[in-house]
Amino acid sequence: MLDRDGYRPNVGIIICNDKNQVFWGKRVREHSWQFPQGGIKSGETPEQAMYRELMEETGLKPEHVRILGRTRDWLRYDVPTHWVRREWRGTYKGQKQIWFLLRLVGRECDVSLRASHHPEFDAWRWNDYWAPLEAVIEFKRGVYEHALSELARFLNPVPRQRPQNRTQDVQN
Repeated sequence: MLDRDGYRPNVGIIICNDKNQVFWGKRVREHSWQFPQGGIKSGETPEQAMYRELMEETGLKPEHVRILGRTRDWLRYDVPTHWVRREWRGTYKGQKQIWFLLRLVGRECDVSLRASHHPEFDAWRWNDYWAPLEAVIEFKRGVYEHALSELARFLNPVPRQRPQNRTQDVQN
């Protein structure tokens, strides 16, 4: 299901623990890490899709988490053409996402990466709140930065600011 601009509706999920560290999942058989995310099916609300994807990708149920906040608007990213299936090229541009910030109120042992028949992740860890910005694939980085920045206000205490680039200009 694509919108008229070629974006697939999707949800992004940031799960934090009581230290405001975030869940970071390693994609099956890949060396890439990301937040849980997934498509919104026809007839689903973003919140319904979030709970479905949460269960499918992490094994967490609604009683294991509490919603702290969500992004106000859709956040979009374009997928590089060489990553798009041939049959979708020309119509599919990327994803538009509503992001949810969740607090884990269950236990870490409630996480089950094998909760579905098609696991998305084969490993997971807690990361500092801003660390995913440096590790996520480049084309998703802007959306991650926007989502983390917008949702940080729901955390108490607010995580420290995103680390600034420490590269300095060299003058001769």
